Amino acid sequence: MEQKITAPNDADLAHIEKQRGWARDHYEPDAQHKYGTVEGKLRLLDTVIRSKWIEPSETWKLQSLGIALGDALVQALGLSWVMVEDEQGRDPALRDDGTTTIVFPLTMISKRIERGEDVDVRELFALICKRVSEMRSGATKH
Repeated sequence: MEQKITAPNDADLAHIEKQRGWARDHYEPDAQHKYGTVEGKLRLLDTVIRSKWIEPSETWKLQSLGIALGDALVQALGLSWVMVEDEQGRDPALRDDGTTTIVFPLTMISKRIERGEDVDVRELFALICKRVSEMRSGATKH
């Protein structure tokens, strides 16, 4: 099956918001505004991962961190949330509008933690930003 990329429907948006809310709710209610910045999202992710508050078997929670990572990438790079459907299923992803670049933040943290790897969120974020920027500059050369 070829990848089918569509805008998220209401159910998709509700699921993404549920995962986003789970991550954001690690902040106390009066501090949840900190999630509104890239730095606030990265600090939250870094704290949750370094403190090992989530077990490697808790895939949904780990993928919720992936949504938060995606939110930071949307904010920093101007990407858009889309849904990608293929033989593996239907998952949220990020698209660099006007290009064919698709980023899958949902599992970027979970897969690494499930494999027992240490995750440096800031390093991962910087790497993704660098790769998207490289792809953008490569796309403009044609």
